[in-house]
Amino acid sequence: MTMDKQQIIQALEKVNDPKTGKDIISMRMVENLQVEGDSVSFTVTLPQVDADTKSQVNFACIAAVNEVYPQANVHVHLNMKSAFAEAGKVEKALPQIKNIIAVASGKGGVGKSTVSVNLALALKDLGLKVGLVDADVYGPSIPTMLGLQGKRPEVKEVYGKHKIVPLEAYGLPVMSIGFIIEAEQAIVLRGPRLGGIIKQFFNDCLWPELDVLVVDLPPGTGDVQLTMVQTVPVTGVVMVTTPQEVAVADAIKAMNMFTLPNVNVPILGVVENMSWFTPEELPENKYYLFGQGGGKRLAQKANTILMGQIPIVQSIRESGDAGHPVVLKQTPDGKAFKVVAENLLRQISIRNEQISPTEMVKITT
Repeated sequence: MTMDKQQIIQALEKVNDPKTGKDIISMRMVENLQVEGDSVSFTVTLPQVDADTKSQVNFACIAAVNEVYPQANVHVHLNMKSAFAEAGKVEKALPQIKNIIAVASGKGGVGKSTVSVNLALALKDLGLKVGLVDADVYGPSIPTMLGLQGKRPEVKEVYGKHKIVPLEAYGLPVMSIGFIIEAEQAIVLRGPRLGGIIKQFFNDCLWPELDVLVVDLPPGTGDVQLTMVQTVPVTGVVMVTTPQEVAVADAIKAMNMFTLPNVNVPILGVVENMSWFTPEELPENKYYLFGQGGGKRLAQKANTILMGQIPIVQSIRESGDAGHPVVLKQTPDGKAFKVVAENLLRQISIRNEQISPTEMVKITT
C-alpha cells in the first residue's frame, strides 16, 4: 500500500510538543518529511528537554505513523537546536513566548494589578497574542479582576510530567496562585517555596504561542523578582507609580534592582496611575489629589518615557471589582490604557531592534 504524506502529517498531529502541549504539526516542529517505499523519515526540532522526554517523543512519533501504516519503517531525527532560536540569539526558556513584560512598583496600593490586567487586554485588542501571570503571590487580585474566582486550572500529563493548563478570561490565558488557594487563605511562604511556585508558573504551565506574557509582580524587591529574572529572559519592565513623592521614591528603589549590572533588564516605560480626579458632574475639572509630575520624574530618572497617565475614575474600580475590566467597555475611561498599550508596543519594538535579547540572570551571593 502506497503511503500518503498527508495521512502521515495527520497522524503526527497526535504527538504533543513537551513545552506547550500542542501538537508538533501546528507548532511547525516537523521538517523534511520523506516517503520512499516502506520508509518514512522526518526531522522533529525540539526545545531543550531531558533525555527521557526526547525518547518519549521519538517513540510517540513512531507509534503515530505505525498506527496508520503498520508496515512503515519510521526514522525520526530529533534536532535539539531550538526551532525558535536564530543565529546569534539567546536560547530561551520559553521559546514559544516572544516577549515577557514585567509590571512592577515600589509599593503596594498604586494600582499595579489594575494596570497589568487592562494593559494585557489592551495589547490583545491591538491584535497580539497575550498571556498574564499573577506573580503577586501575597495579594493575588487578578482572579477577581477577571471574574475567575473559585475556578481551578486543569492538570494535564505530557510525557509523564504533570503540566498546568492556564485558565482563560476574555481570550487571555492566565495563571495565579489565587486559582490554587482558598479566597481568604493566608499565604505564608519562605524564599525557596516562593521561588518554586514562581518557577512553576513559567516552566510547568502549558503556555501557548504568545507575543507578550505580562507578569504582575508583587511590590518592592525580593524573592519573586529575583526568581523571575533567573528563570526566564525578561524583555523589559513597566514601572507603575502614583504622582505622590513617597510612591516615586519607592519606585526608584524597585527600578534600580532591575538596572543592577548583573540583572540588566531594560525599563521600557512608566505608567502614572491616579494622576488626577475628575468628578462625573464636572468632566472638565482635574483635581490632583496626589500631586503632579511624579510619573514624569520617574521616567526621566530611568531615561525612558511616560507611557500614560490613568485618572482616578469610579468606573475603573467598579469594573475591576465586577470582573469586567474597563478597557473592554470601549469607553473614554478605557482609552488611557489603550494609549499605554500602544506606547508599550512601540517601546518593545525599539528595544528588540536596538538591544540584544535579555539573558536569564545568574546571581551569585
